[in-house]
Amino acid sequence: MEQLWSSVCEVSDLIPDTGVCVKIGDYQTAIFYISQSDEYLAIGNYDPIGKANVLSRGLICSIGDNITVASPLYKQHFDLRTGECLEDEDVSVPSFPLRVVDGNIELSLPVAGSEQQAA
Repeated sequence: MEQLWSSVCEVSDLIPDTGVCVKIGDYQTAIFYISQSDEYLAIGNYDPIGKANVLSRGLICSIGDNITVASPLYKQHFDLRTGECLEDEDVSVPSFPLRVVDGNIELSLPVAGSEQQAA
């Protein structure tokens, strides 16, 4: 399937090692800039355990080789590269391709069939 890219914010809008929520259509995504590894990562903002769009407000940490965000509700850790929940292998959030083009953050979301919770 061809990826459709949407410009969602500028690099300068991001504060190192924190998240920001962006909404494209009905989807909320959490975008993070990880300063230590100079990476930009995007996952779904919906916490499936806490049942709320809050992951962009979570704390970033590393557990082993995983860069994670801890949900601000029940503190489960979600891998920012894969979306997997470290405490429950049956739970995950979608992760999304992201790229930087001319100082802009561009995100690719699936056109249909995403399991991410609508806002």
